Amino acid sequence: MNLPDTPELGIEISDFVATVEIQRPPHNFFDFHLIRQIADTFDALDESPDCRSILLCSQGKSFCAGANFGDGSQVLADGLVEGSLNRVGVDHLYVEAVRVFSAKKPVVGAIQGAAIGGGLGLAMVPDFRVGCPESRFAANFTRLGFHPGFGLTATLPRVIGPQKANLMFLTSRRIKGDQAHDWGLIDVMTTLDKVRETAWDLAREIAVNSPLGVASTRATLRHGLAEAVKSATDRELAEQTWLRKTEDFKEGVAATHERRLPDFKRR
Repeated sequence: MNLPDTPELGIEISDFVATVEIQRPPHNFFDFHLIRQIADTFDALDESPDCRSILLCSQGKSFCAGANFGDGSQVLADGLVEGSLNRVGVDHLYVEAVRVFSAKKPVVGAIQGAAIGGGLGLAMVPDFRVGCPESRFAANFTRLGFHPGFGLTATLPRVIGPQKANLMFLTSRRIKGDQAHDWGLIDVMTTLDKVRETAWDLAREIAVNSPLGVASTRATLRHGLAEAVKSATDRELAEQTWLRKTEDFKEGVAATHERRLPDFKRR
């Protein structure tokens, strides 16, 4: 199998399970380039008979703490952020996200720490999430003066229900591991030191079944999901584009960096 060039991903296949490890520790902040690497890797694994399921995991403390906005000082005049969600990245990031959601092989996510903002969006790619009490989930966009993205307006209600998703979106509340398990955001709970092992075991449990049967069943269960993510990201990006230019967004980013409540001015 010819794998793409993925300098920030570790890829290993064993017993028909492909482990795809994000290697941007400690917090694994994402950008356009990282999501494209994941999309390219998933595309390649779709074509590999040696892979029947995928384990998506990360090095370090966080699964993915979202996009790195820093202290807000790098927010440009048009509201974009140099170096993380840059002029190329913002316009095309969600195209790559749709590609990730279009992958054909089942995915198990090992969520050992925080999945925040767009990192929560990435955590919604797997069919199943394995977590622990130390897992954390937040759709903290409104605390940033922003709008949810990465298809979360389509994917999060699908998993935990519209009302709980609304609660997460409108409060920007951080959900701890035990509550996430109660809500169905975590499918399997274990201890921190066992998250990856438990997730691999689940991926292996899927991989020992008929690959044609699994692929056919999964295609039915996820029918329309990638299309829903595409529709959601189109609207999300439109809303994010104008909000990104506001003073409130800059204040939200700065306040988050400074660990204080933002002082929004509605402008």
